Amino acid sequence: MDPNLTQFWQALDKLVAGARIVIDRPKGSRHPRYPAIVYPLDYGYLEGTTAVDGGGVDVWRGSLPEPALAGALCTVDLVKRDVEVKLLLGCTPDEIATARDFCREGPYMKCALLAR
Repeated sequence: MDPNLTQFWQALDKLVAGARIVIDRPKGSRHPRYPAIVYPLDYGYLEGTTAVDGGGVDVWRGSLPEPALAGALCTVDLVKRDVEVKLLLGCTPDEIATARDFCREGPYMKCALLAR
């Protein structure tokens, strides 16, 4: 593996290890502004971190007992006109696909998966 890529994942591991995971949108809950949107997995953020939108770094939390970093989704939201990174923590391959597909629904949001 490319040493720079290894260092990238190690840096993300440190970020995750040093933060508490806050789930503010549990699986099955509806988006606060767009009630037609239902979250297929637990969704939240890393407390004490900062993302481009000023909130914490977004996370999808899967069903595995350990919240190991499985990958990341790089999203483009044409409505908000922003780009974000959403970490995949404790996700099975099926949950990774579910989060990826969720971020690709509709014409205004697209994403790319960075698989670990």
